[in-house]
Amino acid sequence: MKIIFSRKGFDSAAGGGPSPIVEGRPISLPIPANGGPSRTSYGDLELGELAMRASRGRLGAADMCHHDPQSLPGGRAMLGQCGAAQTHLANNGVGAGDLFVFFGLFREEGHAPHHRIFGYLKVEDSVDLASADRAIIAELAQLNCPHALGLHAKNDAVYYGPGAFAAKAHEELRLTVPEGPPSLWQVPSWLRASGLTYHDRKDRWLRANRLQSVARGQEFIADIGRRTAPRQWADKIIARIES
Repeated sequence: MKIIFSRKGFDSAAGGGPSPIVEGRPISLPIPANGGPSRTSYGDLELGELAMRASRGRLGAADMCHHDPQSLPGGRAMLGQCGAAQTHLANNGVGAGDLFVFFGLFREEGHAPHHRIFGYLKVEDSVDLASADRAIIAELAQLNCPHALGLHAKNDAVYYGPGAFAAKAHEELRLTVPEGPPSLWQVPSWLRASGLTYHDRKDRWLRANRLQSVARGQEFIADIGRRTAPRQWADKIIARIES
């Protein structure tokens, strides 16, 4: 089994600022569509005002967004990926039975930005959009999956299965250490033993289970094999997201 720490939503590069925490709820703002295929505006998601504040006026209700990942009815979720990030997932054999843990940059009014987990997706199956049946692509397009509306790259793929987004900013879902900066994480003790792709340098792994995370990259993969401790951690994280 693999656990993928999947970076999503607004940050200083994509969108222009952190996603907000509003009345104790983390709201991950989708990145701008930037001319890519999209049927969804920030206004459609009732995020126009929040997008305007987070982007310092550069985006608003009328602007189209890349609504991905997204939650689906019945406690399910969907994620599209392509390009180098999808190649990384494919090269590491990510598929059915693996777990995406979505994280992003967030800020609560009056506090410093920090990284936190805001959702998960248990992969039930995936679709290679370049070779998928047209009926499947049409079904995904009906859900406004941006990757099904038009290929972003030759290797566009969609992962789907049980999933949810957090309704509360639980402290247990915070990655950044209390004193910051955002890229300095407090991580579970099992992660160092399992390893995390893009984090091979020994000097990134600090004392007291701290990790200096990389500044760029979307999908960071921990191959946990059959180990018990990572599964117990994942179960606790999912329970907090769903609580």
